[in-house]
Amino acid sequence: MGRLEGKSAIVTGAGQGIGRGIALVLAREGARVAVVDINPDTAASTAKEIEARGGRAIAIRCDVGIRSEVDSAIAATAEAFGSIDILVNDAQRIIGEINVEDLTDDVVHQSMQSGFMGTFYFMQGCFPYMRASGGKIVNVGSAAGTDGMARWGAYAATKEAIRAITRVAAKEWGKYGINVNAICPASMTPAIEAWRKNCPDDYAASLAHFPMGRYGDPEKDIAPAVLAMVSSDFDFVTGQTVMVDGGASVLR
Repeated sequence: MGRLEGKSAIVTGAGQGIGRGIALVLAREGARVAVVDINPDTAASTAKEIEARGGRAIAIRCDVGIRSEVDSAIAATAEAFGSIDILVNDAQRIIGEINVEDLTDDVVHQSMQSGFMGTFYFMQGCFPYMRASGGKIVNVGSAAGTDGMARWGAYAATKEAIRAITRVAAKEWGKYGINVNAICPASMTPAIEAWRKNCPDDYAASLAHFPMGRYGDPEKDIAPAVLAMVSSDFDFVTGQTVMVDGGASVLR
């Protein structure tokens, strides 16, 4: 029997990259998974992959920055699975390489709406389902925020806002048995893969910041940390940020 047998989970941004890896591992451990992504094709692909491995999943197309779509996704999950026990907020539009003085309202809005507001909408929408019997929430931050990465102002601010609401919700919802934590992962996402191909020298230089000498694999390295956080292993841990980054934060 898997560690999450009988549990139901929502994973946003699960069509690819880190979200996909998390969805696959949670399903492997017995969770029924709602694969949420703005791209219906990639959402369906991940859901089919889960089912091919013997798990149970539904694919939901959702723009996390639109509350009505989030509400519909949550309702569809509850109808399909009967409960919502786990929420992983990974969805985020990545917009960077812009100096602070050149940031526009539109860039900041897109980043905050897809990241912070999407995370907030899902947390608020899932709360009624978790209030009665507890639950686990994991939000995804970034070293761009903790380190103040140059030329990534909107993205960094969004990720720090996500970590802030993580801590606030942990304080408010602990009495309901709801654990709210965050991770800051360093992983071989499609964006990093593209960067490696287009800027191989820069990518090679970046590896010097990793004591373990590599970026993490979404399914093998990042997802297991999330699995621990949404299992009973983390019942007494809340309001924390775990740096799942191969030790990169140690060298900064």
